[in-house]
Amino acid sequence: MAAAARNRRARIGYDYVHSAVDDHSRLAYSEIHPDEKGTTCAAFLARAGRYFAAHGITRIEQVITDNAFAYRHSHAFADAVTGLGATHIFIKPHCPWQNGKVERFNRTLTTEWAYRQAYPSNTARTLALDPWLTYYNTRRRHSALAGLPPTSRLS
Repeated sequence: MAAAARNRRARIGYDYVHSAVDDHSRLAYSEIHPDEKGTTCAAFLARAGRYFAAHGITRIEQVITDNAFAYRHSHAFADAVTGLGATHIFIKPHCPWQNGKVERFNRTLTTEWAYRQAYPSNTARTLALDPWLTYYNTRRRHSALAGLPPTSRLS
């Protein structure tokens, strides 16, 4: 019985896409991981910070998240936020619009990358993420940016 319960919780066959979006430029960064544990989220956030810094976004003031267990209770994630020099803001429960830029990005990610085509394998879908993100950040037109891509707002 314990093994069956453990397997149900393991969510075998699921991938978790972790994403961060810059508020001003809408520059997006995503990675695929097998879980949503605090240490995984913390490591993702540190890499996202380096990605943004490499694109000229050197100061992260706030990290806005929902109230998932990994964000609310993980010391590793709290340390990662502190390491960026940012403050952590939680959206109000059941109010995803308070994190609208990431929610909209997730919707675009779902329709334009994850389910746009039938991938022959999970590996093929995973390999398609980076080229799609490059397209999203450098060429895809954004109505919120007057028809320009996110990189147009970077110095």
